[in-house]
Amino acid sequence: MAPQDNSGQTPDTDDPVVERIDVDAVNAPAQRPLYEKRRKIFPRKVSGQFRKVKWVILAATLGVYYLLPWVRWDRGPNSPDQAVLVDFPTQRFYFFFIEIWPQEIYFVTGLLILAALILFLVTSIAGRVWCGYSCPQTVWTDLFIWVERLIEGDRNARVRLNDAPWTAEKIRKRVLKHSAWLVIAVCTGGAWVFYFADAPTLAVQLLQFDAPLVSYVFIGVLTFTTYMLAGHAREQVCTYMCPWPRIQGAMLDEHSLLVTYRKWRGEPRGRHKKGESWDGRGDCVDCNSCVAVCPMGIDIRDGEQLECINCALCIDACDDIMDKVGRPRGLIAYDTVAGLETRTAGAASRPKLFRPRTIIYAVLIALVGSIMLVALMSRSDTDLTVLRDRNPLFVKLSDGGIRNGYTVKILNKQREPRVYELSLEGLAGAELSIVGLNDRTVRVDADRLRSIRIGVTAAGTGEAVSDFYLIATETKTGAVFRHATTFRRAR
Repeated sequence: MAPQDNSGQTPDTDDPVVERIDVDAVNAPAQRPLYEKRRKIFPRKVSGQFRKVKWVILAATLGVYYLLPWVRWDRGPNSPDQAVLVDFPTQRFYFFFIEIWPQEIYFVTGLLILAALILFLVTSIAGRVWCGYSCPQTVWTDLFIWVERLIEGDRNARVRLNDAPWTAEKIRKRVLKHSAWLVIAVCTGGAWVFYFADAPTLAVQLLQFDAPLVSYVFIGVLTFTTYMLAGHAREQVCTYMCPWPRIQGAMLDEHSLLVTYRKWRGEPRGRHKKGESWDGRGDCVDCNSCVAVCPMGIDIRDGEQLECINCALCIDACDDIMDKVGRPRGLIAYDTVAGLETRTAGAASRPKLFRPRTIIYAVLIALVGSIMLVALMSRSDTDLTVLRDRNPLFVKLSDGGIRNGYTVKILNKQREPRVYELSLEGLAGAELSIVGLNDRTVRVDADRLRSIRIGVTAAGTGEAVSDFYLIATETKTGAVFRHATTFRRAR
């Protein structure tokens, strides 16, 4: 039997080292319309350092996504023990020891800004590595392709199966594949809803068909989207649906690391026979391995392309070929536009990581991160908010005094009830009264927000607008909380 290479092709007897794979680039620049119906891509299995990195990231990200809702975190009595929970009934977000209230939504805003800046920095340094390694579309597509390869075989077997007429064996494999995809999609949707309710409780309710209707709706929607996007749309999502390929173009420069074909070294390309001289020709043996392994269906030798997600699988494939033909690795590698130009001229080049845009991004990341950290560490366990009535602005009393009305909201973030005594500061001779209460103390239950109405009465003479502070003093600890507001009088 003739020897087989890892592509599944039977090598030519004159060249037992490398066989050219019969594959065309689906997204070749010369034939790329504005839009065309999807043509199936059958990526070939590949091994190497970048493929190993992708497996590690895939396992880590999917592990975190599926398992995180089941992690427990003791917060004491009358509190949820789920480590990560978005609790809509109590309007709370829990993340291990951090508890975010609706009034603290700015922390979420800051986190989104921080994530965006980190993505900008990574893109400026290493191009679309987010797309190639960590994007949910890439991760789930990788998982679906692995399942497909497990059931239907590697590239050549899948191509033959796709082109073959419908038989019992083909139906069996297709049913098995799509069933596995649907199981993964259902698990994906189920894991998502577990972040919004106690996971063990909700799981039992789902199995007993006793869960809220909205849970089944979200599971159904995410099942459908996961199955369609990762199983059928795949590269179409990156090419047509995702805006990031267009946005990231503004963040790249000549010093950004990209997956590149070193044309100066690879050309002129051509098939190579064992024992032939390499004089007068490039290192590229035109085997098409880089095209066969690409999940986006491009030929990296055509230059930088919108569809390239920088997954680096073509690097692993090309390095394997270079090892077989006895040439140095790195014909396809991470490189910069400036580096390519320098090496083409015969000079050495090193990536320039520190440049104005990367420094600016790094400084902004440090600044935003520091602000968020300081705000998180220094935040109070009580929030005091005062809203002055606007209609009417004031009430003139029979004795000539002026009364203003206010709505006071006191948020107690502690796990025990607290009592606060209200007072005024900065408004001479003013009196404070609480609607419905005989004194100036307010009890706020544990982990609750209480809203009360107060009236402030002062002399009718004085400035039209006077600034003062409403003071809330916690009676047990003596902690003082203040909020600035204004008092209005008639002129």
